[in-house]
Amino acid sequence: MSKLFQPALKSFGRYCQRAISAWKQARSLNPNRPHLGAQTPIWRSRSLLQWLSLALAGLCLSLGLQFNPGLEAASAAIALPLSTRGAQIVDGVGRPVLLRGVNWFGIETELHAPHGLWARDYREMLAQIKGLGYNIIRLPFSLEALRSAAASGIDFNIGANQTLQGKSPLEIMDAVIQEAGQQGLLILLDCHQLNDQRIPELWYGDGFTEADWIDTWKMLANRYKNQPHVIGADLKNEPHGRASWGTNDIATDWRLAAERAGSAILKTNPHWLIVVEGVENNVPGQKLSRHWQGGNLEGVKRYPVRLAVKNQLVYSPHEYGPGVYDQPWFSERTFPKNLYNRWETGFHYIATQKLAPVLIGEFGGRQVDSNSKEGIWQQQLVEFIKQKQLSFTYWSWNPNSKDTGGVLQDDWRSIEDAKQKLLSQLLPTARSPLTTFQPTGAAVPAKQQRAGASQGSIPRPTPRSPVTSPTSLSPNKTRTTKNQLTTKMTIESDWASGFCVRFLVQNPTQKAVQNWQLAFRMNQANINNSWNGNFNRQGSQYQVTPPSWARVLQPNQTVDLGFCANKAGSDYRPQQVSVF
Repeated sequence: MSKLFQPALKSFGRYCQRAISAWKQARSLNPNRPHLGAQTPIWRSRSLLQWLSLALAGLCLSLGLQFNPGLEAASAAIALPLSTRGAQIVDGVGRPVLLRGVNWFGIETELHAPHGLWARDYREMLAQIKGLGYNIIRLPFSLEALRSAAASGIDFNIGANQTLQGKSPLEIMDAVIQEAGQQGLLILLDCHQLNDQRIPELWYGDGFTEADWIDTWKMLANRYKNQPHVIGADLKNEPHGRASWGTNDIATDWRLAAERAGSAILKTNPHWLIVVEGVENNVPGQKLSRHWQGGNLEGVKRYPVRLAVKNQLVYSPHEYGPGVYDQPWFSERTFPKNLYNRWETGFHYIATQKLAPVLIGEFGGRQVDSNSKEGIWQQQLVEFIKQKQLSFTYWSWNPNSKDTGGVLQDDWRSIEDAKQKLLSQLLPTARSPLTTFQPTGAAVPAKQQRAGASQGSIPRPTPRSPVTSPTSLSPNKTRTTKNQLTTKMTIESDWASGFCVRFLVQNPTQKAVQNWQLAFRMNQANINNSWNGNFNRQGSQYQVTPPSWARVLQPNQTVDLGFCANKAGSDYRPQQVSVF
């Protein structure tokens, strides 16, 4: 687009944003209640305001003018609540939204708390997820955990973890959810298990009834109805075995059970997305002979889920590679080309035919290389998600998923570089490997197998606008250095005892720039975690060397790096930021 029109379009974009705000405000007013004593009923002026604002907002959207350009990895850039339109998840003003997240498990296990809190502050864990570019967490729980009085596996001496002491598992989940909202992360709740030991075939059993399951969901829908960043319910993890679809067997037909639970939830909270997984087999007329547990959605076309509220339904398959189980299709002569037909037949036809959106609720594996079958499968699926613009939550954030590993390494701080680099293709900006600056040295329990509203007194981090250092950066523009790289610094979160900082380094030129480094001064803070760089300190001066994959910045490439730190005084913000 010609630069001649850019200033005008930016101004018009601001008017668009005001129009949307005006429309939402007008819509919230009651048009049926006249203003007593007024000569002209106020509903007329309000209605006129609503329609004029809506017209301008519609013009903005039709012109493709985004107030928050791109699909940002934070709920702050998404107008909540969410709903669906054809194959898309859309926000409150109709913009398509891609959910790109991770599974952070643990509440559903015998510990009754998210794993890793024996090694890290839960607030810092959430900041790292956000900093990598993810915008949602699928948060598993069990019915048994939410009925229990105590949790374990938490070091209450670490940072904000002290605020979790004495809380029940449900109250711990409250705290994590509230903090996720403060960090700009969405939450999808996942009924992963009924008891703490296993994933059952059906939605009842293991000492729990269907009524227990539905009542728990109704309780959660009511509990979080005023926290819009809790966007929905993944009704039951991986129905399998006897679970069927479209059989009309009241004891096994998962589709009918999903309708009962989903409609009950929507009567309590009509704004939640209802996420329905597939089954394993037992679908009349299914074309593929075998599926993953929860991965068979072949029955949706003939037997769709019918809910009490329209445009709130999302279907969610799970998909894995041979590292989890060596299925026959991984040995077929046509592998990996045969995968695309399987995915289209098993679940993606739902999006192709615009029946509903598809969110891949779980996929993952240890290998991401181009030689192993698991690595090839994982690369192909990432490319498929990218091409089809699908939402996903990766399994898992945790490193202690025995058959898949996680985004984190066993120290619960460092990132699996190759895995995050692969996933970064799906994230809003190129973000990958995290490196640890100062490990805490906390003991890590032995690996575990994949588990198949008082909020405390420590102030919560609050999102901040870009912060200006006295001699370098401006909050509204970037700084260009001698090698033509630009830098921008943002305080991502800031609380009483610590803060997190993000640097964006971009190459706006048409030539590659090699062997660059970042430097800054920081007087009264101590870094405890960092990503995408080696942070070397000499006194108050810091010099940052990017990882090997980022040392050559290609034209128009951006690298995201940063750190979290403990405050040691009031003069804690980085200053004199430069790239050389």
